[in-house]
This record gives sequence, structure tokens and C-alpha cells, in this order.
Amino acid sequence: MRPRRVAFDWKRTPLHWIPGEPTATHVINVLHLLLPAGERWFVKVFKEALPLVTDEQLLRDVKGFMGQEATHSVQHAYVLEHLAEQDLDTAAYTRHVEWMFDVLLGERPPWGIPIPRREWLRFRLSLIAAIEHFTAVLGDWVLDADALDGAAADEVMLDLLRWHGAEEVEHRAVAFDMYQHTGGRGAVRYLRRVEGMALAWPTLFYLWTAGARYLLRHDPALPGGRYRFRDHRAAARRGLLPSWASLNAAMPRYLRGSYHPSQEGSLRKAADYLAVSPAARAAGGAAAAS
Repeated sequence: MRPRRVAFDWKRTPLHWIPGEPTATHVINVLHLLLPAGERWFVKVFKEALPLVTDEQLLRDVKGFMGQEATHSVQHAYVLEHLAEQDLDTAAYTRHVEWMFDVLLGERPPWGIPIPRREWLRFRLSLIAAIEHFTAVLGDWVLDADALDGAAADEVMLDLLRWHGAEEVEHRAVAFDMYQHTGGRGAVRYLRRVEGMALAWPTLFYLWTAGARYLLRHDPALPGGRYRFRDHRAAARRGLLPSWASLNAAMPRYLRGSYHPSQEGSLRKAADYLAVSPAARAAGGAAAAS
């Protein structure tokens, strides 16, 4: 497991990179708003937790995970710059996201809440494990989303999403294993895992729908644009988006006592895409040349 130092050229990517599908375009674009701050936060929390890791293989996996997440954060931030160049400024929304991760979920509990440092760390690790469950589900979805190709979606954006999705499947178990290793024992560890999911999924749903509303409302090509659930459902039926129903169904799988992320997605499918991804292949060639 290693970070791939990819690069993407956004010069020719249009604002509506799925032609004629502004809702599908912007629902997926919300990921660019959430991931730069979110994945930087993942790395910060894992750095705090590294001294607790006593298993050498897990330590290597965690360091690989951190390298991949840092690269994801940077590449999605470049998409925000590209959106701003097309007169879609996302700063007002991303400031809210950054505050949530940096302040509300920072190194110390907010507002002086008296939670022991170790417990606060374990709680945040449980959140990351729950979020990574959904990123693996989404990664598996985008690797299979042939409808995006059929809709003539921008090839550069598709490569970014599928490269990222493949790496999410590749490291799908690391955050969960990290939590299981550092989160205490027995029923308390499981209950904290449930608590992490109970907060993570409603928050993710809120941020995603709020982000879609923001993007459609501020899209310079869509005066009066707005996000509607029926438009999302229609795009999902055409295979252009994951449905909310499919994401809701992912939550109870995570809550099974026997659950492990190795049950999500296909490592073979992820490896097959990484072998043909233009960005990943170019990064591999550059690394070999150096």
C-alpha cells in the first residue's frame, strides 16, 4: 500500500463534466468540497494515534493509508481551484467544513467538554472508521459506474474519481483495523463503533445534501438552480449516482458484530483499474524514472 503521486490536467474539463446532467455533476462534486479538509483531518488523527500501534504490519498499513489520504486531499483541492476559475467559488461552504474538522473535531474536545484525551482520540478514530466504510462503498460504486462512460463524462474527472475510488478499496480495512487495535476491548469498543456510525452517516448525509444545494444554487450556468431529491433519484436510476437507499443500506452492514471491511468491494477490481489509470500509470513511470 503506497501513495501514488498522481497529477491531473483540468484545462479542458467543463463545469458540467457529465454533459446535460447538472444534478449528477454537482452531487459528485460535493466530494471535492468535503475531502480536502476531511482527509487532512484523517491524517492528523492518525498521527496522534501512531504511538498506540504495537503491530508492525498495521503500522506499515497506517503509514501507507496516511500517504494516500494526503495525496487525495491535495488532488481534490486542485478541483476546487478549477471550479473557482469557472466562477463557482466554494470558499463559503468549505470554510464551514474546515471549521467542523479543525475545531469541532480537533485535537481537544470543543467548548471544554471534559472527555479524557485517550477517549476523545478513540471517538475520532471510530468516526474515521465509519466514514471509511462509506468511502469504500463509494469507491466500489464508481469503479462499476459504466453509465458515466455512456454519458460521455469527462475522462480526466473519471480518472480522478476511479483512481481515488480504487485506493479507497485498496485501503478499505486500515481505519477499521486501526480502531479495533486502539479502541479498547469488548462491548465498550463495539458501542463506540456504533456511536461513530450514528454520528458519521447523518452528518455525511447533511453535508452532502447541503453541498449539492450550495453548488446548484451558485452554478453560474444555472440561474435559480436547486437540488431536488427526485432529480437525484432519476440520476441514480440512470446509474449516474449512487442512490441514497443504497448508501443507507450500507450502514447496517457496518453494525454487524462480525463485520470487517474486507467484505466490501473487490481488491482485484481496484488493482485492475490502478493498472490502467492514466494518472496512476504516469505516476508509476515517474517514480520508476526517479
